[in-house]
Amino acid sequence: MPKLVREYIKHVLIGFAASAVFVALLLWFNIGNLWHLVTHTEAGLLAVFLLWVFNGIVFAGVQFGIAIMRMGDDDDDGPGGGLRAPVTHEYATIPVVEGKSRRRI
Repeated sequence: MPKLVREYIKHVLIGFAASAVFVALLLWFNIGNLWHLVTHTEAGLLAVFLLWVFNGIVFAGVQFGIAIMRMGDDDDDGPGGGLRAPVTHEYATIPVVEGKSRRRI
């Protein structure tokens, strides 16, 4: 299996584990009376499952994004930025006919 795929699977599992902890804390602290809503409806288990899955998708994406951004190389030995040629301005001349008045708006 390629290293990047293995890395992706690892961070997706970490994201879904973080989602499980997040949903468990939501239920434990009864945020928005969520525990009561889940335990007193028929679709409560489905609601918890969907909450875990959708938060898992978000957390896994964030986890993998952070992991990819941290993989950057630290080989920036040269100076940053100052290698471009200096900007020179060439001004254009605009012919103006003498004696004509300008209209004011």
